[in-house]
Amino acid sequence: MANPSLYDMNLSDLEALLRAWGQPAFRTRQIYRQLYLNLAADPAAMTDLPQALRERLAHESTLNPLHLVRSQVSADGLTRKALFALPDGVQIETVLMIYADRATVCVSTQAGCAMGCSFCATATLDLRRNLTAGEMVAQVLWASREVRNLASQPASTTNPGRSSAEDATWWGESHALRRPLERVSNLVFMGMGEPFANYDRWWEAVQRLHDPLGFNMGARSMTVSTVGLVPGILRLADAGLPINLAISLHAPDDALRNELVPINTRYPIKEILAAAHTYVEKTGRRVSFEYVLIQGRNDHPHQALALAKLLRHESLICHVNLIPWNPLPGSPLARSDLQRVRAFQQVLVDYGLACTVRVERGVEIAAACGQLAGGGNCSHLG
Repeated sequence: MANPSLYDMNLSDLEALLRAWGQPAFRTRQIYRQLYLNLAADPAAMTDLPQALRERLAHESTLNPLHLVRSQVSADGLTRKALFALPDGVQIETVLMIYADRATVCVSTQAGCAMGCSFCATATLDLRRNLTAGEMVAQVLWASREVRNLASQPASTTNPGRSSAEDATWWGESHALRRPLERVSNLVFMGMGEPFANYDRWWEAVQRLHDPLGFNMGARSMTVSTVGLVPGILRLADAGLPINLAISLHAPDDALRNELVPINTRYPIKEILAAAHTYVEKTGRRVSFEYVLIQGRNDHPHQALALAKLLRHESLICHVNLIPWNPLPGSPLARSDLQRVRAFQQVLVDYGLACTVRVERGVEIAAACGQLAGGGNCSHLG
């Protein structure tokens, strides 16, 4: 029988385990603080615990289910991708992105994906399995340790291509943290897999990370992206936490979307927009629509106009995030050039829609949107 995973336990679960071990109740809070506040990566680091308890935790529980296989760093040192092996050998990828005022981790919720989107590397893997809540939580805690380590080291150490003389400038510019961070500040469930196809475990991870007694991340700092699984959108609308919702749309009509996002045959655009209305009405929050631009497929001006009319007709409180398609080896698809991207954006803006072009990060290390493949050189955008 496998050792219990500490990251898969909420406070009550952990208390029950320690009670079975004959430990006093206050040890539960101590361990919880070590896991989520001190970011302890090893029971040996939990020095406020008795030696015997630390040893038992090491031998009879699993703290970190992730084994780091490989890490890659972008040329500017601000995007980091980790390839992890899970206990059963399947692999996933996680991405950490450093900005001027925040650090964002992109988390995988499945190993592989069953959605079959034609432009996405993860779709080529098919679905291997759902991740546990603890495996999702562990990705966030890995990223938090990375941020803590980065904040404590000079840039010349974290990015060997930068000289020590450039450190002060690097840390003071917009491309570095303007203020020290002890952990990640933002979380996006946009890595490998479809979160709402693993809703229950995904929600357990959200609760664990949101727990004020634990990691205590605000719900407004979390974003979940879906290809449009309507039941999941409706569940989130009733969930009671103001988590940001992003819907991967990628086409203004069902005919094209059926080709790009096959799940559209089950949940067509009309049903997705109806669910989005419910989310906005119940939460008071706007919804984001992600739109990957593929040269000659979905980036024509008439398609921009159709999208603008569709969203304006719906009168949704929304934002459109345009994402130039990121290259995948061997794919026949092509990336929209900047002129076409800007022209598409202008049509939406002229119709009064809030619209931005996503800032690209980590393309050269295959860490950008649509490129995660769990060990291949190619995330799900939903």
